[in-house]
Amino acid sequence: MFTIDTRSRVPIYEQLTEKLKELIIREVMKEDEKLPSVRSLAQDLTINPNTIQKAYRELEREGYIYSIPGKGSFVSPVKNEINRERLEMLKKELERIVGEILFLGVPKEEVIRIIDKMTEPERGSDDD
Repeated sequence: MFTIDTRSRVPIYEQLTEKLKELIIREVMKEDEKLPSVRSLAQDLTINPNTIQKAYRELEREGYIYSIPGKGSFVSPVKNEINRERLEMLKKELERIVGEILFLGVPKEEVIRIIDKMTEPERGSDDD
């Protein structure tokens, strides 16, 4: 499914949360699809089940997944109000990042080139 970088300064549960969000947002994991059980994912990734549980709780709190006792965790149906909140948060984060990049002297054209590259259908190769 994915890998976790145990050497990263980013906590494992945050890495897991972000990777699962990405799979959900990109619709690799579909609405109402069952997530791997805490136990099986912990074995696959060789990490503590409590870490998986913490990531699942965070995803549930943010509305990406829902749990059914005795059945497991599932991908939540898309909710427009959650998407609007998330979109506003991401826009603010993007403004902060772009502002910092411009402050560091990167030309506006370079920022636009980066965005254009990201929106290409096949995203090109990493030749930077």
